[in-house]
Amino acid sequence: MKQKRFLLQENELPTQWYNIQADMVNKPMPPIHPATHEPLGWEDLAHIFPAECCKQELDTEHAWIDIPEEVLDKYRYYRSTPLVRAYALEEALGTPAHIYFKNESVNPLGSHKINSALPQAYYAKIEGTTNVTTETGAGQWGAALSYAAKIFGLEAAVYQVKITMQQKPYRSLMMRTFGAAVTGSPSMSTRAGKDIITKDPTHPGSLGTAISEAVELATTTPNCKYTLGSVLNHVALHQSIIGLEAEKQMQMAGEYPDMVIACFGGGSNFGGIAFPFMRHNILDGKQTDFIAAEPNSCPKLTRGEFRYDFGDEAGYTPLLPMYTLGHSFKPANIHAGGLRYHGAGMIVSQLIKDGMMRGVDIPQMESFEAGILFSRTEGIIPAPESCHAIAATIREANKCKETGEEKVILFNLSGHGLIDMPSYDAYLNGDLRNYDVPDAEIQKFLKDVPQV
Repeated sequence: MKQKRFLLQENELPTQWYNIQADMVNKPMPPIHPATHEPLGWEDLAHIFPAECCKQELDTEHAWIDIPEEVLDKYRYYRSTPLVRAYALEEALGTPAHIYFKNESVNPLGSHKINSALPQAYYAKIEGTTNVTTETGAGQWGAALSYAAKIFGLEAAVYQVKITMQQKPYRSLMMRTFGAAVTGSPSMSTRAGKDIITKDPTHPGSLGTAISEAVELATTTPNCKYTLGSVLNHVALHQSIIGLEAEKQMQMAGEYPDMVIACFGGGSNFGGIAFPFMRHNILDGKQTDFIAAEPNSCPKLTRGEFRYDFGDEAGYTPLLPMYTLGHSFKPANIHAGGLRYHGAGMIVSQLIKDGMMRGVDIPQMESFEAGILFSRTEGIIPAPESCHAIAATIREANKCKETGEEKVILFNLSGHGLIDMPSYDAYLNGDLRNYDVPDAEIQKFLKDVPQV
């Protein structure tokens, strides 16, 4: 099988992250206080997050931010990750398109999430924090944060969405192996969890419920900070290492992407691969098309509303300007657990609003069909989340087949699916189905969004 892999030398690895906020024509609107509706400064967020992350969150001036040497040392264990030309997938589709993928599945944790877990744990450590807490959906972020906490000498507590604990039991076992305490959410261990269970005893959990519990634990536990695996600006900043590497690797391949595609839950891996290329659209007049692939059962980009909303179900977070389905939205029990989130990150929401990118929604069955084809051609079993990016890529490659256009498509393979095999088992046995969300249901949850 013909295949080309492009890897960077150690001296070519990026030493700075890219902050797209500095170059955006319209900056993201600020987070605001739920009661006063006043904009929040970094100091207002520092009781929840590590202080340096708070400063990065609201930094709209500096396009380039130095990666700490201690973090670079850890990055060098697994970076760069390969850029791969997917010849076999192209041949199977019969498309003239050139398909490339950035393979973030090859690091020891199996997904892109470690790129932000390392700096967040590092920043928590240097300010004297001893404990960190977080939420996780499918478990990629929880595993990454559990490992990062351990190597920086921190204790970690993870709230994992209850339904995905059942669907992906090995991920919670990974977290426990790294030394983290893992609790299914909603749980009876927090006030937020008790309230949610009292209201709905069969609640399957969501990222919104898990965030509520993790934030509550962080704000009621001495010397503890909350860390987040997606949505927020500083997470996309850390993930820009993906796109910065891919930019150099595409130069090695002698091509430049006409399209950049990634799956979308809150925006971490999408922003990571897209934003470094998007700066050339903003600054240099490039015309690259940026596509975020979300599940059609959780369609905030394609059917949500741009509103100030809470990032969690209990309403513990500041109000964030986002495309949202409502913070109390209950996503269907799809197997792409990392994409079951009600809102989009602030940067992506502003970029969607400004027409700089677009969202597409992918039915669950189409995503697994794409994942199976990718597995059988490229020999890599992708995470169910990444299957959405592959499905969107196949849609665009088939359009090229119809028109005869030889476009260059780059997508991010955000993680492998070797711990997601029960999901593939359910698909292959015919036990999966699509979930459609009626407009009336979306409007019902949007009624709970605060009026700002």
